[in-house]
Amino acid sequence: MEKKLPKIDLPEEWIVGTGVSKELLSLYTNFPCRIKSEIFVLCMSGEVEASVNLNRIIVRANDFVTIMPGTILQIHSVKGEMELYFGGFSSKYVEHANLNRSTMNTLYITLGRPLITLRPEGAALLKDYLCFLIKLYEFFNENTRKFITPHLYNNIHIGIAAMYSNRANENKSNLSKSEILCKNFTQLVMQNYNKTRNVAWYAEKLGITQTHLCTTVKQATGNTCMEIISRMVIMDAKSQLKSTNLSIQEISDSLNFANMSFFGKYFKRYVGMSPLDYRNNG
Repeated sequence: MEKKLPKIDLPEEWIVGTGVSKELLSLYTNFPCRIKSEIFVLCMSGEVEASVNLNRIIVRANDFVTIMPGTILQIHSVKGEMELYFGGFSSKYVEHANLNRSTMNTLYITLGRPLITLRPEGAALLKDYLCFLIKLYEFFNENTRKFITPHLYNNIHIGIAAMYSNRANENKSNLSKSEILCKNFTQLVMQNYNKTRNVAWYAEKLGITQTHLCTTVKQATGNTCMEIISRMVIMDAKSQLKSTNLSIQEISDSLNFANMSFFGKYFKRYVGMSPLDYRNNG
């Protein structure tokens, strides 16, 4: 079954499929796009370079990617013969879903770490599972699909949490204290960039001094804390300007700017043009 991934959301409570083409992926290359739904993707061949929030990733064979609601996605390049399997749950369903422990675990452990590489045999098993779900989707009518959605939602999240936890345990010893701090900072930024851009606030939440945070992040990533925060703010602003009909004032408010003038100056400093010019000509 070949189903197209909508730019923003999924039209049904859950969808699963394959046959994602280079042409479809190219729809995401022009500008960042905010994804409302939850989507997971298994790559069996080909290569995709993309930005998922603050993470620049390259997806290759045996890679599994989890895209959480609210994620800002941009595709940079697509190479080779693609074989992708995908599934997902609509924002409407996710908003009202029962967030049990397995779901919360998935939300936490995939935050800031959207991609994991599976062993070939594990990827093959996951492919078989997704192919089975595709057959179920085609076999059941809409009412039956809705009936099984809660069970499918919980089971998939248990599986995703287990996969990520296993890989995290294997790689945990390879992370330095600096890398762990940077990951924690990045996760905190992703959760709060639309509330505050104050580096001191992030340092306080992490229980360290601002100087220590700034020095560690700069040494480990090559970027300043402000650059990381502003990158997330600008990606969100670009997404809203291009993919919504919200006014510039509403976008400014959603990102917690004091006023539209301050937002305009901030945006122009990083993008080189005003928000209105970006919406119309960017």
